[in-house]
Amino acid sequence: MEDADFSDEFCRFLQAAVRGVDGAELLLLLQAEPERWWSAADAVAALRKSVTLSETEAARHFGAFKESGLVAAAPDGRVQFHPADAALAGHVDKLGKTYSERPVTLIRVIYALRDTKIQSFADAFRLMRK
Repeated sequence: MEDADFSDEFCRFLQAAVRGVDGAELLLLLQAEPERWWSAADAVAALRKSVTLSETEAARHFGAFKESGLVAAAPDGRVQFHPADAALAGHVDKLGKTYSERPVTLIRVIYALRDTKIQSFADAFRLMRK
């Protein structure tokens, strides 16, 4: 993508850590209160009413966030927003900015990155340019 808001690095972050629009909303919720330890139930209850996410799905997102180095996890399954480095924190900031300024574009990118056929097609063009 040529768009500066959606650099290859940012798109790799989205593909690895944000497994859908609900995941983006959940991550931004955690970022909004970085001192709070969240259970899946608390996070689901705090999300906007338009976000339909089960506790099981929220827990799956928590696992992806932990794998990506975005949260610290407690033994009881609760998580706290705690990016492993400044680059990850910057990606989450960019996620929040693009979600508020360009939500439709962000949503399209998130879903496009989930579709492996589209990703394979895009990668083929990237290889041809090199």
